[in-house]
Amino acid sequence: MALISVIIPVFCNAPSLPKLALRLEKLAENLPSHDFEFLYVDDGSTDTSFPTLVRLAERDKRVRIIRLTRNFGSNAAILAGMHYAAGDCVGFIAADLQDPPETLAEMVGKWEEGAKVVLAVRRDRSGDPWAIRFWARTFNWMFSRLVFPGLPVEGVGFFLIDRQVADVLIRCEEKNAHLIGLVLWTGFRPVYVEYDRAAREDGKSKWTFGKRLKYAIDSFAAFSYLPVRLSSVLGILLAIMGVAYAAAVILLRLLHGIPVQGWTTLMMVLLLGFGIQLTMLGVIGEYLWRTLDAARHRPPFVVDTVLPPLAGQAKAKDDPNESRAGISS
Repeated sequence: MALISVIIPVFCNAPSLPKLALRLEKLAENLPSHDFEFLYVDDGSTDTSFPTLVRLAERDKRVRIIRLTRNFGSNAAILAGMHYAAGDCVGFIAADLQDPPETLAEMVGKWEEGAKVVLAVRRDRSGDPWAIRFWARTFNWMFSRLVFPGLPVEGVGFFLIDRQVADVLIRCEEKNAHLIGLVLWTGFRPVYVEYDRAAREDGKSKWTFGKRLKYAIDSFAAFSYLPVRLSSVLGILLAIMGVAYAAAVILLRLLHGIPVQGWTTLMMVLLLGFGIQLTMLGVIGEYLWRTLDAARHRPPFVVDTVLPPLAGQAKAKDDPNESRAGISS
């Protein structure tokens, strides 16, 4: 009998937690041949999410709570859950119920058939506003064309991975990472399961435009050198254009006596050139910042409380970056 670990990152999701817990309990009932553990990671919630989780843990012994000291982001929360998960496979689901937990049953079936990476792919995003749908499709299209070919344009909502894959992710200890990209980077062949994304019933999305933009930049900086390469190519092209323009001005002056004029043109060239140079420096700075962030060896998350405290978890609590198991092949 296999143990299935389900990680639920929580950030101010108190209204939806009781309904989510009931659906997860129903999921476990529909898969009686497996044991389950539900790891709720409170990612610095400022509402009543933590007391709600405590009540859920008192009612269901399969519930475990990992409370972080502050909001570290959903990726860090998922990784925190992986450090404490004991399952033979590990999945995660959002706490807002836009992604149906029932899909995990089909994903477990794919895992039983031998798949080590099972990705839940949105059939459509009718539950999201048009601006979010446009942004998501644009990002997924670019990510698929430039980084990981074949990534569905509607995007991956959640995943279920084998213990071996989870241990690889834990040992990476990577910060500012695109978690789906990191799963694909491991090289295990993914299997896809489609689902329909529902409209949000409770609360308001905390996934702001600023967080989406940072997520997009992190994704390309973590898995592609294309932005830096494009900066180099653009610099070379501008240098060639500058030399050609200077040669043309000199020749026109020497051969035809045409005076050099155009203060406005000069200013446009200077402003354009400086703007592009600063953009290039910004691209390089993004990579340098991420290198510095990794070199400082700060943990991607800090755990405040684990409920209930289980034997053998003291080491993980003291050092959340310590892998629970080695990588097997």
